[in-house]
Amino acid sequence: MRDWAIKTLGASGEFDVLPTIGSKELVAWLPTILEAKTVLYPKVAYPTYLVGSIIHGSEAIAVDIDAKTWPKSDLAWINSPSNPTGRVHSETELAAVISYARENNSLVISDECYISFPARGPAPVSILKLAAGNNKNLIAVHSMSKRSNLAGYRAGLIVGDPEVISQIREVRKHAGMMVPLPIQRAMTVALADEVHVSEQAERYASRRKLLSSALIKAGFKIDFSDAGLYIWCTRGGDCWDAVSWLADLGILATPGIFYGEAGSQHIRIAMTASDSQISDAADRILKNI
Repeated sequence: MRDWAIKTLGASGEFDVLPTIGSKELVAWLPTILEAKTVLYPKVAYPTYLVGSIIHGSEAIAVDIDAKTWPKSDLAWINSPSNPTGRVHSETELAAVISYARENNSLVISDECYISFPARGPAPVSILKLAAGNNKNLIAVHSMSKRSNLAGYRAGLIVGDPEVISQIREVRKHAGMMVPLPIQRAMTVALADEVHVSEQAERYASRRKLLSSALIKAGFKIDFSDAGLYIWCTRGGDCWDAVSWLADLGILATPGIFYGEAGSQHIRIAMTASDSQISDAADRILKNI
């Protein structure tokens, strides 16, 4: 796992690696494990960032991308590429996040679960690569569910500041949050192979192209969607209207309001169905314009 972090993420300097029971449980329990009183999370975001804060009773503050505007916190989440928007942080934005962590002595957790699937523009970069060997107060989160389609295995890992990971490990081992050895060995095998990841990235790119084209012809505007497994789009009206229109065609989409008030006019469409199902969905859209 360390070799993968060095080769693929560009991690250097002193860092540690810890397997987790998928990434969702880590996200949900990290504020509790680290006793974070104040937690920052993106205004449009994976709901579990907020849920984890609620579980612990932390003060949760939704923030914009620009870390220069953030208040001081105990823990700050970033998500690049983003779920649901597919937005990718630029290197300048990541550098500002690193500066925030160092200047405020705040822990930054970078959720990078979708980093293996670029769609357009510059490829996503791990925050650990830009840290240039100084990983203090920086943790990257990765998920085998996304990278290698191992959702049922509940396999993830964190990489970064060895002192913070030591603190997390100490709590998790006493709480029974250990990843079974057979799962760890399966993770090691998967991490050693990049061929299947490249093949899957090509599949997602093909599905994205097909489905995006149909959505645009149907009057949708694609926003961000620069990487990851989703298309983030809008018709300019209430998200539920778009969800209902697609539902009438037998196509399921997630209302953007689920990810925060700022997503109320967007929907998220996943590209995790089969190629034939994606093709069928595109055909249904085009036939009902």
